[in-house]
Amino acid sequence: MIYDLHCHSNLSDGALSPAELVARAVEKHVDVLAITDHDTLAAWPVEAPKGADIRLIHGIELSTTWEHTGIHVLGLNFDINNPAIQQAADSQTAARHERARQIAANLEKHGITDALAGACSFAPGGYLGRPHFAQHIVASGKAKTMQLAFKHYLAAGKAGDVQKTWVELSQVIKWIRAANGIAVMAHPLKYKLTGSKLKRMLQDFKALGGQGMEVVSGQQTPEQTRSMSALCQELDLLASCGSDFHSPDARWAELGKFQPLPTGPKPVWECF
Repeated sequence: MIYDLHCHSNLSDGALSPAELVARAVEKHVDVLAITDHDTLAAWPVEAPKGADIRLIHGIELSTTWEHTGIHVLGLNFDINNPAIQQAADSQTAARHERARQIAANLEKHGITDALAGACSFAPGGYLGRPHFAQHIVASGKAKTMQLAFKHYLAAGKAGDVQKTWVELSQVIKWIRAANGIAVMAHPLKYKLTGSKLKRMLQDFKALGGQGMEVVSGQQTPEQTRSMSALCQELDLLASCGSDFHSPDARWAELGKFQPLPTGPKPVWECF
């Protein structure tokens, strides 16, 4: 069984529509898929192609912070009709749009006209982020590539670098659990924390009600996988895995194409 419990559609910062994403997962022989768009539930409802043997799990990736470090928490297998998860999506979407208005105002001062409307034209869902502004900057002829748009306008210290104060980690976990979902720390290695600080973050996460962590996230070394598996077992957390797929162009994060979850820690899907 291939479980891919972390991927993104074009309703957040992915390239494929929810239907295209599910179809690609079927093509890649994924058995269980969670679409975990950033701070939005816009991908749901989405259905599997007729006759396809794939199970779809409700998911979301919520933004928050821990000791001034931006982190992400996955909500998996929740009741999508529960008011708590709806409140989470509405709150996070509103926060993103307020941040977007600030980014647009700053970019306008630097010669990027119609910044907000332009970014929205590349954002079909409730998610509005810097990649959409980068697309507008390229389309406006102010940068040749997305990378250059980020470098000159959106990177740290540039006009589009607007920090957002997200809700507390405790609130994110409460939203997920109130909707009968499972709160999982997304891609722990991505935060570039020291080993001791990473462990402390996960301990705090668990103390606040967090239930799992991604042991495998996209392409990583066997040593990284062993290390995350050992830490997961030590902290008695549920183990999850996912590609963090965004685009077919990013072959290192292809749907279902990652190392198998090691034996030892309890898989999160045993609680589905």
